[in-house]
Amino acid sequence: MATTLRLIAAILLPLQWIGIRLFDVHLPPQWEAVGAGLAIFGAAFILSWAAEVAQADIPQALALAFLALVAVLPEYAVDIYFAWSAGKDPAYITYAAANMTGANRLLIGLGWASVVVTFWLKTRHRQVVLDRSRSVELLHLALATTYSFMIPLKGTLSALDSTVLLAIFVSYMISASKATIVEPELDGGVGELLMQMRPTPRRLATIAMFVYAGLGIFLSAEPFAEGLLATGRAFAIEEFLLVQWLAPLASEAPEFIVAIVFASRGNPGASMGTLVSSKVNQWTLLIGMLPLAYNLSAGHFGAMRLDARQIEEIFLTAAQSFFAVAVLANLSFSLFEAGFIFSLFATQLFFTDPLSRHLYAIAYLALAATWLIVSRSSRQGLTAMAVEVWAGKGIASSHQK
Repeated sequence: MATTLRLIAAILLPLQWIGIRLFDVHLPPQWEAVGAGLAIFGAAFILSWAAEVAQADIPQALALAFLALVAVLPEYAVDIYFAWSAGKDPAYITYAAANMTGANRLLIGLGWASVVVTFWLKTRHRQVVLDRSRSVELLHLALATTYSFMIPLKGTLSALDSTVLLAIFVSYMISASKATIVEPELDGGVGELLMQMRPTPRRLATIAMFVYAGLGIFLSAEPFAEGLLATGRAFAIEEFLLVQWLAPLASEAPEFIVAIVFASRGNPGASMGTLVSSKVNQWTLLIGMLPLAYNLSAGHFGAMRLDARQIEEIFLTAAQSFFAVAVLANLSFSLFEAGFIFSLFATQLFFTDPLSRHLYAIAYLALAATWLIVSRSSRQGLTAMAVEVWAGKGIASSHQK
């Protein structure tokens, strides 16, 4: 009975906002933020249940990759809207860069750390150990991160970036689809309720849940972000910072909720897998789509030219990503490492001048180099991923080890 009530409540939360949008009801900004936020909250739980059950029919890595892809729909909707608008008004380029960099740094700095803390509070285990199969996410994240340093060096986001980053994303999805199908471990709740259904109705229900949750998130993301922005402007906060941090807080909510749910159920591997997969999606597909949206809107081919602030923000984001790959290369993430990554993320929020941004980026790179020198397991893990790239191996070989 309690399980059924949770499912109904999760369905009703997005439904109320879908109804508001369909009937074109206009609300004050603060109530739009509340209504859309509740819709995202409910949709996130539906996504977690659907991804849990989907593992019975498709590889777990692909299920988590698809979950991460659907969960970042809000981020895609908001950022591509900015890129599309930039094709008409170049002033919007700064908002596209702000939203993208804020979302990526928030995902690692707050999201990854929250998994370890949640798991520690649940089990008192101070370390999360990832399955060898998670190396496929890290492999593609390492590739995307390495290339991402080219963007601040060029000072543009162009069709070349789209080609390279979308190729990495396609490689990731193909690799994830080759994984072995594993029967999911369910510990009661909605997932177990759905697993009691016959295969065909269960699959149809799972697809319907993905579609419904995706629709709810898509319809809720922009008004949630705009509601937060309108509320924040009342306090005279800089627009760039609002777009960089408040909007991603709205759009990243599904990923964080899904990850925390997995971790609280004692499944930190799936939790970290979801967030790392989301990072790969954002660092490949999201960035790669921005120049395409910009060019389609502008009606001609051209690069999105970045100013000094956007360049330093992308450089800092790439440096953070490189350090995160170095830390996670040994497929483990400790409470200390989570606290360290969170501290670096949190303290940089108070230093927004260009010099501090560059110093933090250099610190990330220096720490990554030191980490790989000191930690033999991280060095070996990164070397193994590099060998896989050189040998052209995919996830199938990773699973066989």
